[in-house]
Amino acid sequence: MNTYQNPQDLSKAKDLISLAPKEAQAFLALKTTAERAEGAIPEKYRELISIAVALTTQCAYCIDTHSKNAARAGATREEIAETVFIAAALRAGAAVGHGLLALRLFDETA
Repeated sequence: MNTYQNPQDLSKAKDLISLAPKEAQAFLALKTTAERAEGAIPEKYRELISIAVALTTQCAYCIDTHSKNAARAGATREEIAETVFIAAALRAGAAVGHGLLALRLFDETA
């Protein structure tokens, strides 16, 4: 296996949708609503938020899509870079937060 995630996998999207149509419809409705251009949060910022989430969830397809969408929405390379480090800091912060939970659970067991 050369790559774990492969862009050719996207060709299976129609199959996945047809195998669980109700769930897919609900997911696609949520996705469409979250990614709409009009709304209180401007499109560029929606895309930067999407990149940050994609980085923390490690979804290569989402990183691909939202990076391109952010560029089209007027994001700069500097904004992408800051988004990367904001996401990294929050991911690290979550590890510390979960570390506190681990310490408490350890103490409750010991």
